[in-house]
Amino acid sequence: MQETTRLLQIMKKLRDPETGCPWDVEQNFATIAPYTLEEAYEVADAIERDDMAALKEELGDLLLQVVFHSQMAQEEGLFDFEQVAKGINDKMVARHPHVFGEQTGINSADDQVDNWETIKAAEKQAKGHESVLDDIPANFPALLRAQKLGKKASKTGFDWPELPPVFDKVDEEMDELKEAIENQNRNPRGGGDPAAQNWTPASAGVSDEVEEELGDLLFAIVNVARHVKVDAETALRKANAKFEQRFRAIEPNITEDSTLEEMEALWVKAKNT
Repeated sequence: MQETTRLLQIMKKLRDPETGCPWDVEQNFATIAPYTLEEAYEVADAIERDDMAALKEELGDLLLQVVFHSQMAQEEGLFDFEQVAKGINDKMVARHPHVFGEQTGINSADDQVDNWETIKAAEKQAKGHESVLDDIPANFPALLRAQKLGKKASKTGFDWPELPPVFDKVDEEMDELKEAIENQNRNPRGGGDPAAQNWTPASAGVSDEVEEELGDLLFAIVNVARHVKVDAETALRKANAKFEQRFRAIEPNITEDSTLEEMEALWVKAKNT
């Protein structure tokens, strides 16, 4: 028995209303979706750690998610795993006419990206999409979605042609954030008294203006990432990992009496080792 066929049969049995697993039987598309996202991130994590044994396992877990959704769809008469596979097979053939057809002139990865986007645009037009942004899922991670939004918008010419104006935008948004924070400190939300001994901006709550300006700054930084061809989500994950590694290294030496200067010295030491 082929392993793919075996996996499909296992999932079908798990979902059997009478003899299956109660947990699996109770699930639906919405309850499984978070697990699907989690498994995709675990695949990315294994790749970043260059752990091929973990990658094999995580790819299996991700495949299970596809099978799970396909089984639930089959039960509702929507589609099955074979139709899912056929759909992606047909899409790959249609989007690579230089490989599976007679198209010529695709001589580099950049050529293929341009060709791919042209074909996708035609597909979206056929489906009646009104905006180049229509196919960007709303529940993408915010950094990833910001990068996708900027990239799609740039296809219409709505973009800076060079990097310096992008940095200027970051500076502009940083200044606006500082101003918003100053406004919040002058007019604290929640009735706090800036003259009080223990008053801090945080104790008064964050204003909508600060939140908005911080979002604008993050979006501008994502635009920098896009212009220098860096994936913002990956860059931040790596920064998170670096911070975690360094903090774990200094954490055993931090006490209640440690000063900020002492902790900074520990951090610099960890950074240089």
